[in-house]
Amino acid sequence: MEDILTKARISFRKTKRAERVPGFDQAPDFIIPSPENPKVVIEAKLTEDDGTARDKVTRVQHLGELASTGMPQGQRRYEVVACIAGRGFKVRREDMKKLILSTQGKVFTPATFDKLVEHTALHDFRST
Repeated sequence: MEDILTKARISFRKTKRAERVPGFDQAPDFIIPSPENPKVVIEAKLTEDDGTARDKVTRVQHLGELASTGMPQGQRRYEVVACIAGRGFKVRREDMKKLILSTQGKVFTPATFDKLVEHTALHDFRST
């Protein structure tokens, strides 16, 4: 993810493990453009274990709920994006459904990482 964002010249903040970020009870992996003004948040995970994948799906669902809290119906404070890879995400179809719904379809895999900037609000943050 860092390489994709850097190549597109998108300013981002990569959070550290268990880092506290105001406005988030669990910090997302990446915040664009900044924690003070989140417009896109990305959760990224490579896992071969379905339990770990399930935990990540739960985190993404929670971010989707946070993004909608206090907003008019159908609007979000920021866009939630999931970048996933590994066998763990292929095991439970119901979890994939939850992931797709929570991100409003913004789920990317290694086969589609090259489409990440083009098909999300990240395209608004590219600098020349």
